[in-house]
Amino acid sequence: MSPDRLAVVGTGTGVGKTVITAGLTAWLCEAGVDARAVKPAQTGHPPDDDAAFVADVCADPDAATCLRYLEPPLAPRVAAEREDVSLSYDDLLADCERALEECEVGILEGIGGLRVPIAGDREVIDLVADLECDAVVVARSGLGTLNHTALSVDALAARGVDVRAVVLNEYAGETVAERTNPAELERMTDQPVVTVPPLAALDTEHVIAAVRDALSTVETLSLVPTA
Repeated sequence: MSPDRLAVVGTGTGVGKTVITAGLTAWLCEAGVDARAVKPAQTGHPPDDDAAFVADVCADPDAATCLRYLEPPLAPRVAAEREDVSLSYDDLLADCERALEECEVGILEGIGGLRVPIAGDREVIDLVADLECDAVVVARSGLGTLNHTALSVDALAARGVDVRAVVLNEYAGETVAERTNPAELERMTDQPVVTVPPLAALDTEHVIAAVRDALSTVETLSLVPTA
C-alpha cells in the first residue's frame, strides 16, 4: 500500500506554499508521524532553497529534500534549457515516487502555479496527478484571488485530484475583499477554506502553530492526527 501523500500547490509564485509545507510537515513530525517534504525542483538556487527552510522549521535536516537544483529563477524546464542541463520528467517522477514512499506521509511542494512547465511538455499539475496526491491549494487572501483559486481547484478536479482544503495565506482581514473571500471561495469551490495570518518566517513556533490551528479544523485532512 502506498503511504499517504499530499501536494501543497499554489495559485502562483510567492503565495506561501513553502510556509504551509513547513508548518504542516513540522506539525506531523511533532505528532509522531514520519513525515517528509519533497521539493521536485528548486530554481533560483542560490539563494532560494525551500527544502532547507522546511528542514529548519522542523529542526530536522531529514524532514525535507530537494531533488533538483537550478540557478535561473525560472520555470524548471526553462531554467534547465538556459543551463543546458538535461531534465527528464520520467526521471523526476520516479525520484519523487521513491522519496514519497520512504516515509509514512509524503508532502510534495509544488513549484509556482499548477501550469508551470517542469520538463518536456509536462507541468506541475501532471506531477501531482501522476503521483496520485491529494492537494491543499494555497492562495493569496486579498482582492483578485477568487478567479485564480477557483480555476486552480477546477483544474485539479479535472485531473482527478482530490482537493482537501484551500488555504488563504497572510490573511489579515483588513479589506472587504479579504473578509468576504473565504465564504465566497467556499461557495465557488465547495471546498473548506481556512486562513493563515501573516507570519515572520524565522518564528518557527508561530509558523507551526498557525498552520496547525488552521488545518486542524479541516475534517477531510485525515492524514493529520486530531488527538
